[in-house]
Amino acid sequence: MPQLQFDEQQIRDVIDRVVERTFRMDFGWDWPGGVAFYGVCEAYEATGNEKYIHLLKQWVDEQLEDGLPRLTINGVSIGHSLISLYKATDEQRYLDVAIQMADFLKNDAIRFAEGIFQHTVNSEEYNFPEQAWVDTMMMAGLFLVRMGHLLDRSDYLEDGLKQYHGHERVLQDSVTNLYYHGWDNIAQNHMSGIFWARGNSWASLTMAKALPHIAVQHPAYMIIEGSLRDQLAALVRLQSDNGLWHTVLDDPAAYEETSGSCGIATGLFNFGPLYNKYIQKSIDGILGQITEDGSVQNVSAGTAVMFDKQGYKDVAHKRVQGWGQGLALAFLAEVLRSKKRAF
Repeated sequence: MPQLQFDEQQIRDVIDRVVERTFRMDFGWDWPGGVAFYGVCEAYEATGNEKYIHLLKQWVDEQLEDGLPRLTINGVSIGHSLISLYKATDEQRYLDVAIQMADFLKNDAIRFAEGIFQHTVNSEEYNFPEQAWVDTMMMAGLFLVRMGHLLDRSDYLEDGLKQYHGHERVLQDSVTNLYYHGWDNIAQNHMSGIFWARGNSWASLTMAKALPHIAVQHPAYMIIEGSLRDQLAALVRLQSDNGLWHTVLDDPAAYEETSGSCGIATGLFNFGPLYNKYIQKSIDGILGQITEDGSVQNVSAGTAVMFDKQGYKDVAHKRVQGWGQGLALAFLAEVLRSKKRAF
């Protein structure tokens, strides 16, 4: 496959603009900030720009003055940033809070079936009994895997792997190899049964990011690698000519959505040069969605498991969203890292 072609300084400049725009947004301790700041951490690790970690440190320190809110699956997503802050600063207090979150997941998070986390959010108005959402792979599954690897804690690692295996079992379609958005264990169905772009990006990005934390001799490695391999083989065949993916993956009439496209394209890097031609299209397409002030455009709003396909197609995509900023940064960071690889 041909080598990727891009202007490294342009990518760095775009990253800088997206980071600055992200810190002009206001976040609470929930998943919009969790994903946004995950991307900031990826940008920091890829560029070495200390400004990014200093801005993140200021935000987290202010939040910690008020103490931790009630924890949920979505609420522990900030844990990704705490891991990165601990590694960057060596300040134990960030790791201590991350351990609190990991212990919440291990001991107190609501589960069903074979230990799968029920998806929970930071609002007591919304309850999803015995529902698995693919979002959980990003918010909690990858976090536990990272914590297990960082601390050499097999209990964290194995619980994280249990989430990957459980979500694969109930969400990955055996025919298309795409991931459904959700599973209702009570009704024993996938609810609306939609293959949603951002949902598939949660799966592809987090499987790709989990593999370096798992020993290749562990049986889970090949299980996750196989799930990712088959999913990506299906996804590349659904990429639009513009290098993006439709918000309903298998419906060309659905709008092209940027956050899901960023997450999917990030996962493509896992297989080296195999998918370079698709990544190249994504570089061009995604850069075209980022404005001069660093706003990532055409990002769908927060999306529950909708009633039907039309519900997904009607989700607004006008506003700048934290998850759009974060997933774009994760992708652009991976583009920069590719310079250091053989491809």
